[in-house]
Amino acid sequence: MPLIPTTPTNAQCEPLRVAVTGAAGQIAYSLLHMIASGQVYGPNQPIILHLLDIEPALDALKGVVMELEDCAHSLLVGIVPTTDPLVAFRDIDWLIMLGAMPRREGMQRKDLLKANVGIFKQQGEALNLVAKKSVRVVVVGNPANTNALIAAHYAPSIPSRNFSALTRLDENRARSLLAIKAGVPADAVRNVAVWGNHSNTQYPCVDHGYVLAADGTRVPIEQALGGSSAGARDFLEGAFIKTVSLRGGAIIAARKLSSAMSAAKATADHIRDWFVGTRPGEFVSMAVMSDGKHYGIPADLMFSVPVTITNGEWSVVKDLPLSSFAQSKLQATAAELVEERTEATAHVEAHAVADAAAAKVAAMAGNGSAQVHAH
Repeated sequence: MPLIPTTPTNAQCEPLRVAVTGAAGQIAYSLLHMIASGQVYGPNQPIILHLLDIEPALDALKGVVMELEDCAHSLLVGIVPTTDPLVAFRDIDWLIMLGAMPRREGMQRKDLLKANVGIFKQQGEALNLVAKKSVRVVVVGNPANTNALIAAHYAPSIPSRNFSALTRLDENRARSLLAIKAGVPADAVRNVAVWGNHSNTQYPCVDHGYVLAADGTRVPIEQALGGSSAGARDFLEGAFIKTVSLRGGAIIAARKLSSAMSAAKATADHIRDWFVGTRPGEFVSMAVMSDGKHYGIPADLMFSVPVTITNGEWSVVKDLPLSSFAQSKLQATAAELVEERTEATAHVEAHAVADAAAAKVAAMAGNGSAQVHAH
């Protein structure tokens, strides 16, 4: 079982202000109940929810608020529904960024990045102005890694290590697939790492993972799947990676909608581990800001790595041995993230030029007005 957050009683505990963007959407519909019921921050932690969505979703957001009220959660002590990021992010402790521009048919990745730069620029700037500097940020809306990078860029007063992107969904998918194949509960599969981007280039790695047997023995995953046979290795370096990386598309094909319930569960897992810490001797996957010091990963990428967490602070697991196959997969996903960063940077610079031009026009207009009043 995961660690359970332990906090003082409600009367002794200050409420956490938790903001959620895309709050009228599918993922939020599953996630908000988890937060308000104590499944994320613990059974004694009061919560004030700040719910942000766009104007066209306002009626749906009102319905979400009514449902939250009707749940009568004892831990939910306030709800702030709004369409204004400056209201939504004021004095918040946590921000869960579910909302993003979805990729539509015929849309190229560069078009998606361009649209999301505008969204995450506005929200990053608002975060920079009104949120607590200790705020923790989890980006779920895709492309999550680069969206998190953009948000961090526009919130320079908040430490970059306070930003993360969700790859726990990929880890959960990997652990579940392995558990089914090995015939064990999903929680028995430990230390599976997802490296890199939340995309088709991600690398779900089992080389340091194990299955926890009923007697407490740690069985290496490859052994649990049939030993060192060529079949087990072929599966782990082939069908396994493909199934995990393409799972989101398979769900869309089946449901005609993107992952929601599983994305909400993964988001809850990500936040709970960040809040309470990881189990001793175990790590989880988080996309965090790279510093260029580990595993040949370039600096200044939001790159998923295995981390341990203590007292709300994550640390990259160091010096894990990587096979040549693993190293090639890390290089491929890093190259994609560098390309995304380059494209996003170009859009950021374009926004900067446009903002400067707008400011110049406004200043000229202001000077003209002053001159008219002077006469």
